[in-house]
Amino acid sequence: MKQIQKLYPHLLAIIGFILVSLIYFSPVLRGKKIYQSDIVQYTAMAKEQNDFRANENAEPYWTDAAFGGMPTYQMGAKYPNDFIGHLDDALRFLPRPADYMFLYFFGFYILLMVLKVDPLKAFFGALTFGFSTYLVIILGVGHNAKAHAIAYMPMVVAGIILVFRKKYIIGGLLTMFAVALELNANHFQMTYYLLFLLLFLGIYYAVKFILNKEYKELLKVGAVFLGALILAIGANATNLLATKEYADFSIRGKSELTFDAEGKKKTENTALNRSYITEYSYGIAESFNLIAPRLFGGGNGEVLNDDSSVYNYMIQVGASPEEARQFTQGYGKTYWGKQPIVEAPAYIGIVIFFLAILGLYHDKRKLKYAFLVGAIFSLVLSWGKNLSLVTDFFIDYVPMYDKFRAVSSIQVILELCFPVLAILGLHSFFTTEKEKQWSSLWKSTATVLGILIGLFLLKGMFDFSSDIDQQLLQMFNQGEDKSFGIGFIDALVEDRKSLYSADLLTSAFFVIITFVPLYLYSKNKLSHTTAVILVGLFMVADLVLVDKKYVNNEDFVSAREVDMPFVASPTDEQIMQDTTRYRVLDVAGYLTAKASYFHKSIGGYSAVRPQRMQELFDYQIVNNNLEVLNMLNVKYIMQTNEEGKEFATKNSEVNGNAWFVSKVRFVKSSDEEMKALNKFDSKNEVIINTLAENGQDFKGAENISKDSTATIKLTYHKPNHLKYISNNKNQGFAVFSEMYYKNGWTATIDGKEATILRVNYTLRGLQIPAGNHKIEFKFEPQVIKTGSFIALISSIGMVLLLVGGIYFDRKKIHNLK
Repeated sequence: MKQIQKLYPHLLAIIGFILVSLIYFSPVLRGKKIYQSDIVQYTAMAKEQNDFRANENAEPYWTDAAFGGMPTYQMGAKYPNDFIGHLDDALRFLPRPADYMFLYFFGFYILLMVLKVDPLKAFFGALTFGFSTYLVIILGVGHNAKAHAIAYMPMVVAGIILVFRKKYIIGGLLTMFAVALELNANHFQMTYYLLFLLLFLGIYYAVKFILNKEYKELLKVGAVFLGALILAIGANATNLLATKEYADFSIRGKSELTFDAEGKKKTENTALNRSYITEYSYGIAESFNLIAPRLFGGGNGEVLNDDSSVYNYMIQVGASPEEARQFTQGYGKTYWGKQPIVEAPAYIGIVIFFLAILGLYHDKRKLKYAFLVGAIFSLVLSWGKNLSLVTDFFIDYVPMYDKFRAVSSIQVILELCFPVLAILGLHSFFTTEKEKQWSSLWKSTATVLGILIGLFLLKGMFDFSSDIDQQLLQMFNQGEDKSFGIGFIDALVEDRKSLYSADLLTSAFFVIITFVPLYLYSKNKLSHTTAVILVGLFMVADLVLVDKKYVNNEDFVSAREVDMPFVASPTDEQIMQDTTRYRVLDVAGYLTAKASYFHKSIGGYSAVRPQRMQELFDYQIVNNNLEVLNMLNVKYIMQTNEEGKEFATKNSEVNGNAWFVSKVRFVKSSDEEMKALNKFDSKNEVIINTLAENGQDFKGAENISKDSTATIKLTYHKPNHLKYISNNKNQGFAVFSEMYYKNGWTATIDGKEATILRVNYTLRGLQIPAGNHKIEFKFEPQVIKTGSFIALISSIGMVLLLVGGIYFDRKKIHNLK
């Protein structure tokens, strides 16, 4: 009975997390869905895959709808024996995005329990982690995989700490399942960043073990981690193996080209371009947004109201109230930081910061320093190109660091560490003698208020100008009145200064009102529970008031608008009247997924799009190389005229799905291969790199020929299965307008396996004997079969360990009695 009673506070906390998640995203209770821009793109990209799954009750693992063809491994493919995925589905039982919010709360609550924080403080601590502005913003824009991975981070940390505390059974089990769920979330950048924090925690505990000469215990810890990691990786083997296989094929792999699209020699040899990696770098001074959200103007979409200087300026120059309002909201760009796009500041909460400083002064546990180092480390790396010395070192020398972009997102580690420090500080404050409480309280209050006052006094050092100001000036100065633009920018700068001052004052206010209940408790004028509740409410209110400015009920729409995000335009409908198999190029929306929703597109939306297809676009298609479009079977080109009206141009020179050639041109490098595409006859000539996959297997080029009657026709097509009939009096070589991918695709001629060659930089080619033949391509990736078998064995092992762990743990408790 006592054991059951101990569960009541935790059960109440979980119910509270459910209610808070549903209340914050209350429109889900009315059947509405949040409109997430990234998920709209994903829905379009995955439509062909989802339609195939619904019609065939199977997975295609390949899509024709995007980038001319690519694996679906990073597009929501479902794998056999994915038992961890089923467990994850059970934990995410709430409507989206309330499910991710609940996971934020639940995972962080577990971590705080492991850190021996009482349930009430842990409840509020979990809420503050989940309401950290960045974590809410990514739900608003649809970075679901990122949110998913972040949500499981605290559980992983909790398991690691338990094992280091020699709780081998429960710690090992928690680590095993948490790591498995973290990997299943499938956002390897977030998982990669988590490793840095785990490294700092590992160093902290390893030093303790070594100083205490507990070498055997340290070996036990290592053995538990190794076993947990092996099974966690094994349970996710299919996705991990498939992703690893695909990585080099994508833009995350290193290009074989040694010159750029302008013909200049490349100076970098990183997986991603250095400027691309660091494009989103947090400004050093901008980092103070963490404690005062709109110091640098908030986000790009910040909206000024009728009390703003810009609005008043527009009224002064003769605009009507409605005109002034429209102009203010349209051109009043308050963000003046250095990042290209910012949805909202990454605000962690001034109360959280205040309590974290309190913890650094007050909490006696040395573990706090591991979290402090993790926070500082992530902050420094988030500066990216603004601290190039450090960033360049990591790009050049730290394994895999060059495979991820948007370095500012490493701040998720800081956003985990600071709430931990804050709740440790709050917990320690209430569990130590009264005379020490005041000392720590006034020091932390003075420190935080000192920082805020210092920022206020330094206001004059900033010019509050942005790169967009020059664009606005240029636009406004096209008229006769050149003074209008200058006046508008001056008013805009005043609004930026107002936001700067207002948020510093707001932060100071929250520090003071948080100080009051802590002070009253230290003087025995307020009860423990009342003080905790008040501080907890201040923590949550501080964050929610900011969150609601950026993600709120207005972001929800009907379920139909989310499930069917695009409506076919007249141009789309015109193209779709053509029932043959062809591809489409959307010139204006090459890196968007709308065309993929309705057509077979050579563009799309993906952070892991195929490397060679992207290079074809950068080096050839942007230069209007029609022969490349012909070989890609691009029959329709979607464009917009000067009035912004969409129209389609039909390419009558398109090569079709497959064709015989009469000439082979051999090259010996990817550089030569790309340059050969600059000028070639795609209908009669094929380019083969003899150093490419299977390129050395090509024999008998002198015997290749075609006559006027030679044909090859596509008779059956699904994304993962193609059939052709060929007729050629002579031995021939056929080019297929299908993306070459060396793993998984097999070809047969009359049932006998044939060697697929990569030709024309991206396409498939086959040597075909004289006569009539049946040709088939099938996509049956071995990596799926191998990975699924490993996942099955690993999942069985995890279940057996869980049952065994529970048995031995209960037996140990019984023996203690």
